Amino acid sequence: MTTTTPAHSWTEHPGYGRMFAPGELTLGLFLPVRPYAGDMTAMRGHTAVVQQADRAGFAAAWVRDVPLADPAFGDVGQVYDPWTALTWLAAHTSRIALATGSVVFPLRHPIDLAKQAASLDHLSGGRLVLGVASGDRPTEFPAYGIDHGTRGARYRETVDAFRDLLGPDGPKERAHGADLLPKPVHGRIPLLVTGSSQQSPDWIAKNADGWLVYPMTTATEEGPRALGHKIATWRNLLPEGEFRPVATNEWIDLVEDPGHPPTPLRGGFVLRTGTAGLLELLGRWKEAGVNHGALGVQHGRRPAAEVVAQLGEEVVPHFPALAGPAPLAPSW
Repeated sequence: MTTTTPAHSWTEHPGYGRMFAPGELTLGLFLPVRPYAGDMTAMRGHTAVVQQADRAGFAAAWVRDVPLADPAFGDVGQVYDPWTALTWLAAHTSRIALATGSVVFPLRHPIDLAKQAASLDHLSGGRLVLGVASGDRPTEFPAYGIDHGTRGARYRETVDAFRDLLGPDGPKERAHGADLLPKPVHGRIPLLVTGSSQQSPDWIAKNADGWLVYPMTTATEEGPRALGHKIATWRNLLPEGEFRPVATNEWIDLVEDPGHPPTPLRGGFVLRTGTAGLLELLGRWKEAGVNHGALGVQHGRRPAAEVVAQLGEEVVPHFPALAGPAPLAPSW
């Protein structure tokens, strides 16, 4: 089936255009580059590593939305609030797309989400791409005074409200006659639905600007093959000929030996591999229909800057960021 540009074109969107195109695979860097281990010293140097990734041709830098440090989960992402972290990175980078994986929509008021997203979009020159999720940490919901069981319905309502608030015609009665400014640089901000987010495949096909999916097994051919089937099934639900991107991610422990075989660690949560095995995995992802792969290096044994430099030299040139439109110069 020939893939064409969808009815709403993202071809002029700097962030989307750097990350996504039919038949292409680009790479991103998932933060943090070192995990939080009880104090903030692990967060030092992140800016320089992201700048290094920007120069090397990575398409996107990704952050997570983890409001509370739940001991049951342990992982607290980059610790900093995602909007604050991405605004900082916007001021210290030039081309790399700024992505979330993912903002927990049911926990937030849509006015605040829309205001924060549009502000960041402007300050970055239009580089924002939003992964949005329903939330997978039950303890966060009662802390916000929200019933965890309502997250699916709240997710749908928030997506609708978010788009309404940022629409060109204004939020109408939702804001009681007021408007929300600024509007996104490109008119809209792309929303990537994360996993199922408590929604049906039909709803995702109708409402998502793209899909952020979990990678399944990555050490063998079976995982990418199953992922490809999953992607093809979803894309069959899209309007004929319409392209919408699919992104996924993997945590890697990249070793210096390029021939080190892909080896799953921590129950498959981390993949230890050399560059040859990583290139093979990425090639399979591309064949499966994945358009962007975000790589996290936080669980590796080597210094992050060293790993990103190796990726930039040996891996990214095979899957470089797309040219896309240049970000607009910040107006403030």
